[in-house]
Amino acid sequence: MSKRNFALIGATIVSIIYGVTFTIAKDVMPKYIEPFGFILLRVGGTTLLFWMVSLFIKTEKIQKADFLRIFAAAFFGVTFNMLTFFKGLSYTSPIMGAVLMVTTPIIVLILSAILIKERMENRKILGIVLGLAGTLFLILYGKSMVNAPNASLGNFLVFINAGSYGFYLIIVKKLMDKYNAFSFVKWIYLFGFLMVLPFGWSEFSQIDWSNIPIDIFWKIGFVVVFSTFFTYLLNLLSMKELKPTTVAVFIYLQPLFATIFAIGLGKDELSWVKIGSAILIFVGVYLVTSKKSQIVIRKS
Repeated sequence: MSKRNFALIGATIVSIIYGVTFTIAKDVMPKYIEPFGFILLRVGGTTLLFWMVSLFIKTEKIQKADFLRIFAAAFFGVTFNMLTFFKGLSYTSPIMGAVLMVTTPIIVLILSAILIKERMENRKILGIVLGLAGTLFLILYGKSMVNAPNASLGNFLVFINAGSYGFYLIIVKKLMDKYNAFSFVKWIYLFGFLMVLPFGWSEFSQIDWSNIPIDIFWKIGFVVVFSTFFTYLLNLLSMKELKPTTVAVFIYLQPLFATIFAIGLGKDELSWVKIGSAILIFVGVYLVTSKKSQIVIRKS
């Protein structure tokens, strides 16, 4: 199997895990653990895993000049990303959260045009407008009677999360071109943990461990081991072979897996607002990432 095919399979697995995570995380919070307390547990557990694994894997010494980029990656890819995602998910429903994450590739394209001067053509601009229109429609009118106490605020926070993650994909690409993933990801999570600590400690200290059922412990373990440690590692390995925009494209699969899983368990329901918003977003991302657009990018 070629390295590129391995990277594509890895990115697909990440989308499946993330799609399932929307519903699993909702089962844990806020009933048993508040969002920020869950983030501290998630980031702390993952930091420990990465540092433990790094003891058995040869890593490179990070140049001092690159620690600023690592710190930025920690802020956008761990701290700000997770704080807005989990807080948003505690307010909105799994399906709406997953649909909003689809805007990440559009955000990556916009940031690429601004930061690395990628060429923007009319087709892409139209796609961006349609995608953002669908997102705004979902944020303002995508109300849900199922497991969504404040859908509008939750949708907005998940959208902010998507932008933060898009920024992270661009920042971390240069690190992937220079170092082995294990050489810097442990630092990303250590910095991320230190930044999350002030926000999550209060809620973490209030967790009533004695009243948490066994199945919830398994779900917490799933989020730490698979939804965080495994997915971040696979994403980094995929980016070794793929462009940030290509990796971001796989986020399109998340609403499919999230919808199937959530509806199958009775955790969410479809509505015409969600369907219409999803159509606008998917048409938008299709226009942005169609082959014709990619060819133009390579020529520029």
